[in-house]
Amino acid sequence: MSSPETAAAATDAIGGPNPIVGFRRKDLLDSLRSVAVEAVKHPKNTTSSLRRLARTAVDAARGRGELTPAPKDRRFADPAWTQNFLYRRLLALYLAADAELDAWLGGAQLSEVDRERARFVLSLGLDALAPSNLPLHPAALKRFIDTGGGSALSGVRQLAGDLLHNGGFPSQVDGEKFAVGENLATTEGSVVFRNEVLELIQYVPRTGQVRQRPLLIAPPQINKFYVFDLSPEKSFVRYALDQGFQTFIVSWRNPTADQRDWTLRTYLNALEQAVDAVTEITGSPDVNLAGACSGGITSVSLAAWLAARGKRSVHSLTLFVSVFDMAEDKTLLGVFASEETLAAAKRNSHVRGVLDGRELSRVFNLLRPNDLIWSYWVNNYLLGKRPPAFDILYWNNDTTRLPAAFHGQLIDIYRDNALAHPGEVVVDGTPLDLGDVTCDAFVMAGTTDHITPWEACYRSAGRLGGDVEFALSNSGHIQSILNPPGNPKASYFANPERPAKAGEWKAGATKVAGSWWPRWAEWLTERSGDLVDAPSAVGSAAHAPREAAPGSYVRA
Repeated sequence: MSSPETAAAATDAIGGPNPIVGFRRKDLLDSLRSVAVEAVKHPKNTTSSLRRLARTAVDAARGRGELTPAPKDRRFADPAWTQNFLYRRLLALYLAADAELDAWLGGAQLSEVDRERARFVLSLGLDALAPSNLPLHPAALKRFIDTGGGSALSGVRQLAGDLLHNGGFPSQVDGEKFAVGENLATTEGSVVFRNEVLELIQYVPRTGQVRQRPLLIAPPQINKFYVFDLSPEKSFVRYALDQGFQTFIVSWRNPTADQRDWTLRTYLNALEQAVDAVTEITGSPDVNLAGACSGGITSVSLAAWLAARGKRSVHSLTLFVSVFDMAEDKTLLGVFASEETLAAAKRNSHVRGVLDGRELSRVFNLLRPNDLIWSYWVNNYLLGKRPPAFDILYWNNDTTRLPAAFHGQLIDIYRDNALAHPGEVVVDGTPLDLGDVTCDAFVMAGTTDHITPWEACYRSAGRLGGDVEFALSNSGHIQSILNPPGNPKASYFANPERPAKAGEWKAGATKVAGSWWPRWAEWLTERSGDLVDAPSAVGSAAHAPREAAPGSYVRA
């Protein structure tokens, strides 16, 4: 797979920010142990599977195999896998083993949770053993000949570098090609407010007139804010400015163990100060607040906290891929989220003082190993190519940390589904009730999002007390956000009705060609007040510009 194809394949698969829980080596070993026990206890199912596999293997060796890779399986795209005598049989054997694994698990007398855990763990091993990962990969052999062995030397050097500096995982991006403030996060603006927790960036208007009510974006705490301002053509910030919105964004500080005691209250206090700064600078009594993933949880919590105190500083909410009703979590992370695992995750961050985003990144790599591990194994080591220079992948690898106390609170919220139950989350003596959030909300989710499934986003939106418009993008966790107009493959589902069940909503939805950004801009325009002359400068007397965007916190 070439570098551009590798990057494109990974865009929809990257995990993004979901700082709840991962899984440990012990959890994987426990799943393997349950598989071994099942094989011993019920040998008939195992024996039957082995017999079927043997027959299929013989048929494959004789060229009679009928199994073919899934249409979207890029590992076997090279024509040699279907045209060459040996490669075709090798592929058939692998596909037979893959199919028999599903058949064996289907007949295993395991609980649903244990079956899903076993399926995941055994699939990790099977993915690793795929013939496309071996040095005899047809594209690797061809490149070895074309380069006179140079590709092998380059691959060995890159493997050694990753073993030393990347935890043994293949590098996903050529980090030397990017620099924040130079070719990433380049939209013009200034830091106009700073506290211990965040920097507030105000962007320079790009239109002669702007909407009176400002937009404030709260990104996830576990990743840096510039996912909203990558290249100019992908920049959500720049698009908002071009629609006439006065646009501000939060850049969270990257905490260390010294900030281990920061809690949800710490973040809500800091974000409320940012809201106050935005209203002072613009003269607007309130803001349109947008949040993504864990930043969405923070935004919803802030809106509820303010409402409970009688402060109506949030006029509308925009929520990207945000789940705050964790009931019926069917993701792989949910499958591994036992009481023991959750407690271990809290202990780990407590001992270190922080949850390191690199740990989460490795967990998410394991959720999509063919896209996020083995495709780079082939590209970097077997083909000896440099990893791709792709801005989204660079951002995804530019992780941050979470304070231990806040991480522990997020785990408790996840375990108890606390935000979905009025009064269970209490901030500074004030119980939160999402039903008190009566402002209008625009909620966006992605059809192929495996981190915050769209059904969970839809269910979460039902907890809000105001009118909600729901949009379902045909993308994954991150690509659903980075969805600028002009992509011929982009589309989204819309339905003005709000039935109780997500499936009912989807059944009655209409597929709309193109990006959802223009529809969001229409929605937000209706809630952003009149047009006024754009300010001649950013900031105010009380909040003078401190330094140029993207600020200092993002560089930590």
